Amino acid sequence: MSFLQRLGMGQANYDTAPLVKVPGYESAAVQGWEAVLERLKQAVGGLASEAPLIAVECYPGLHDEELASALNRLGHMERIVTEQDVFLSPEEVDRLIAPDLGGDDPIFGRLTRLRMEDFLDPAKRQEAEARIARRTGPMLVVGPGAVLLGKPDLLVYADMPRWEGQLRQRRGEVRNLGADNRGEGGKPQYKRAFFIDWRVCDKLKQTTFDQWDFLLDTTVAGEPRLVTGDGLRAGLEQAAKRPFRVVPFFDPGVWGGQWMREVCQLPEGPPNYAWCFDCVPEENSLYLGYGNVRVEIPSINLVFRHPEELLGEPVYGRFGAEFPIRFDFLDTMDGQNLSFQVHPLVDYAYEEFGLRYTQDESYYILDAEEDAEVYLGLRDDIQPEAMLSDLKKAAEDPESPFPDEKHVQRFPAKKHDHFLIPAGTCHCSGKNSMVLEISHTPYIFTFKMWDWGRLDLDGQPRPINLERGAANIQWNRTKKWVEPRLVNRIEAVAEGLGWREEKTGLYRSEAFETRRHWFTGAVEHDTRGESVHVLNLVQGEEAVVESPTGAFDPYVVHYAETFIVPAAVGAYILRPHGPAEGKECATIKAYLRVKA
Repeated sequence: MSFLQRLGMGQANYDTAPLVKVPGYESAAVQGWEAVLERLKQAVGGLASEAPLIAVECYPGLHDEELASALNRLGHMERIVTEQDVFLSPEEVDRLIAPDLGGDDPIFGRLTRLRMEDFLDPAKRQEAEARIARRTGPMLVVGPGAVLLGKPDLLVYADMPRWEGQLRQRRGEVRNLGADNRGEGGKPQYKRAFFIDWRVCDKLKQTTFDQWDFLLDTTVAGEPRLVTGDGLRAGLEQAAKRPFRVVPFFDPGVWGGQWMREVCQLPEGPPNYAWCFDCVPEENSLYLGYGNVRVEIPSINLVFRHPEELLGEPVYGRFGAEFPIRFDFLDTMDGQNLSFQVHPLVDYAYEEFGLRYTQDESYYILDAEEDAEVYLGLRDDIQPEAMLSDLKKAAEDPESPFPDEKHVQRFPAKKHDHFLIPAGTCHCSGKNSMVLEISHTPYIFTFKMWDWGRLDLDGQPRPINLERGAANIQWNRTKKWVEPRLVNRIEAVAEGLGWREEKTGLYRSEAFETRRHWFTGAVEHDTRGESVHVLNLVQGEEAVVESPTGAFDPYVVHYAETFIVPAAVGAYILRPHGPAEGKECATIKAYLRVKA
């Protein structure tokens, strides 16, 4: 029996390319270099200055050669290329960022507090600014930090979603900020981008939004899209007032399964699909539709632009312009166990990495085979020294596997179970589970303590972080502690005609709440303007989200799709739709707990 048949679905309907249409701006965007350059030439020609300064601010991950070749066709003008003409040398940049990169640690560093100004050589900057001041004709400044060298008459922001940037790193196509390291490899380049590049460029991005005359989308090589700044800002304003989805991305992994390939209609090619980042705005994209042109931008731009409307005033006040809820999929159906792991405690995360919060999380089971299990907590007879000794021996000697059955507690897992995992709790999903992971969003801060003696897809062992893990294990979280607190803590909350609501978590130390709604008719929700809601349709082929006041057009969601309801939406209604009408549907919803 196929996965779809077992789910009672005739065909897959998961949308891998959700779009936010921007009415009234149908002509705001063009695509293809010919149309892009023509639009830019028109804009330059319309400037009052006879010696205009045109700045193209660049996010890391762009194809430098493609951009340079295209800009050469704008016409003859003097040019400054920031990383070549203004930046510190690559060796000086390496020394500048070394304290934040954590030495030889292959994964972890510290979130940098550096700013773009720190990457500029003072003498070179002074000379560049002098050249700009004495220009007698059009001048082009292009690259990271371009906007810092003078007030531009025309500002183009060349943006890049982080996920596409990572793919380019893996293929050896791009450099890190101020570096000469093309081809260094995806993992070290990702680490550097995560702790340095993205932090530095996002700080500058947040201060320049209102100045953008155009956004240049170079996500698809050779097929750029250009949208006016007004059109972009209108699109972000639209998204902040209505339900929407970010663009999911899928990635194979050593433990990955086959469920998502079928249910999410994914292409053949990769051996499996392990992860789906279905709602991680820091790394996902957002598609904005302008007539027939689809523009792809980093979805974090929406968080930066409309943090209070999107997140809610109390959430923004606590977390800043970050999206604090993450929904992603972990597919081990016909796959393998995840690594045995633990997440850092709050104090450790701050002291070691500069994080303001940590990865509290939970596993919601979308689907499972009969032998599915979740490893959660420790056995009641746990002896910490013995467990750490066995973990160390397993890490040093592949012939000595970790005897997890001696130390780790397992629980059977079935569809719609919910396992809560506050930081410091040892855990992992076993094989033959389809997990919807609901968590905070501190990205990569998982300490692997045992990886079942296997190699990664690149043929190399995945790094083990036993010392860091040991510093965070909460040894009191044995079966006696875990089972009554973290396993299916489901409580009835309310019910009405055609619906019922349950509280499914999270643990009291965690900052967000999850609620499950079962419904055959309309069920009312309300953000109250306090917290963003993130939901997934965990049962039923299709549902529709509606505004009781007509504030937004009805929004259709499909099975397993994660969608975001901004805090500014307020009241909204969910009901079964299309093939699901008359059938029972269910959503799981996460939101931040807000004190009165």
